[in-house]
Amino acid sequence: MRLETSARLHLSLIDLNGSEGRVDGGIGIAIKEPSLIIECEENDSQTEILFNDKCNISNSDDEYTSKMLIASKNMQDYLGIEKHYTFNVEEIYPIHQGLGLGTQLLLSTGQLIAKLNEIDLGIYELAKIIHRGGTSGIGVHSFKYGGLLIDGGHRTSIKNDFLPSSASNVAPPPLLARYDFPEDWNIILAIPNTDNGASGTKEVNIFQSYSPVDIRDVERISYLTLMKLMPAVIEEDITYFGDAINKIQSIGFKKVERNLQSDKINNTINYMIDNGIPGAGMSSFGPTCFGITDTNPKAIKRDLIDLMDNDGKVIITKGKNHGACIKE
Repeated sequence: MRLETSARLHLSLIDLNGSEGRVDGGIGIAIKEPSLIIECEENDSQTEILFNDKCNISNSDDEYTSKMLIASKNMQDYLGIEKHYTFNVEEIYPIHQGLGLGTQLLLSTGQLIAKLNEIDLGIYELAKIIHRGGTSGIGVHSFKYGGLLIDGGHRTSIKNDFLPSSASNVAPPPLLARYDFPEDWNIILAIPNTDNGASGTKEVNIFQSYSPVDIRDVERISYLTLMKLMPAVIEEDITYFGDAINKIQSIGFKKVERNLQSDKINNTINYMIDNGIPGAGMSSFGPTCFGITDTNPKAIKRDLIDLMDNDGKVIITKGKNHGACIKE
């Protein structure tokens, strides 16, 4: 069994105030690259994780292996089975870079086990088993559907604290809207070689320290999303779409995330905007920066590499309008 999925951009959380009875909410885009490709088959001895793509793993593979083994155990406990598998990771990208690998890795592991046992699970059920989607639902919904995605967050009666997905065990939020991302728009990923984005205890502490955010910021993000971002993607108006992103990136919890970054991150984003990229920002907690344009991005790719003093990576990709693919 072979499964292929890919990264996502997380543009912003919507509501880390919660005064109207909901928290979280997310805005994101599924992208074609970088990719995660895993093959899986049963074996007779013990579950093992093999990596063919060591060059894209930061430091050791221990964290990747641990996540997959936990997802495997959770799935088997839920299904009431005890089997052994060989997971061969053919292609992968680094974790904690703002591209959502953790969610894709866990969902992929769970989906492969389900399919090998001829069991069909809905995306909400699968995400609950592997404990993902407890804050933003963008990674879960991008795995299933692709495209531009907006989720509705969680009721405060279910989730009454400000926590990242890695520390929240509630079910994924409902998907409010999903649109095809325009095929003619290019996405530039600029990943400076700097500290990885916040995770673990550090990320929890940031959520706890900087929430709740001002309700006026939540109202502004909601307005920009409903009345500018969503119409712009439907009408394929990249100028309005980019302007919505730029404004959303400067308020609410995204402003907090951006303010905690090194100058290298914000200089990269500002460079893209100053050089004609309609919309640019930082995905999740970074360090991945992104720019969205309908022009040829090859020239600015070279400029961004120079700006980072060749100490980073630049990828040109596009939006992905379908979910994960699985083949026997």
